[in-house]
Amino acid sequence: MGSARGTEQLSRSRTFGAGDVVLYPGPPGDLYQVVSGLVRLHAVDGDGLGATLRYVKPGGYFGEEAVTGRPRRYFAEAVTAAAVTVLDPHYLSGADVRALVLDLAVAIDRLNRSVLRLATRPLKARVAAELLELSDSAIASVSEEGVATVRMTHDELAAAVGSVRETVTKVIGELVRAGALRAGYAKLVILDPDLLTEIADA
Repeated sequence: MGSARGTEQLSRSRTFGAGDVVLYPGPPGDLYQVVSGLVRLHAVDGDGLGATLRYVKPGGYFGEEAVTGRPRRYFAEAVTAAAVTVLDPHYLSGADVRALVLDLAVAIDRLNRSVLRLATRPLKARVAAELLELSDSAIASVSEEGVATVRMTHDELAAAVGSVRETVTKVIGELVRAGALRAGYAKLVILDPDLLTEIADA
């Protein structure tokens, strides 16, 4: 690994618009750190069905196959306008390495919890947990009263929780009737985060 000076010299910034593809599946390349916005990592199978692997918020990293040397098997897409720093993994400072390890440890923990929810929890709990996770991301806004609104479609939410739009729409209806959410066009308002947390942990 190189010095901090080397890292500064071998890093560069890039910006992307909402919906732009940052990375395609393929051989390993550079390491990326999100500066602003939200980036979604997702995979598509042979039948064209997609699944969200994880979201990367500001400060988070993706492209870790640049370190492992393994092929990239996912797409990275900017959900919102996003800025990233592109890093050469061979010239990371000690502080960069520690930040990367910590971020990937947190990402692994989140993935473990997501897999556990997928295997053992009902869809309603998975939807509730996903909305809570995204309530402080770039696709969310918070009113002066502290009410969070997550802007995403039912299709996008379905891909994130391993389901289909029709079933997710039914679950959202249940959460609306319970008073946890208010639903609008491509947006979900979290009215009762405590109730949503209780449902996510059920």
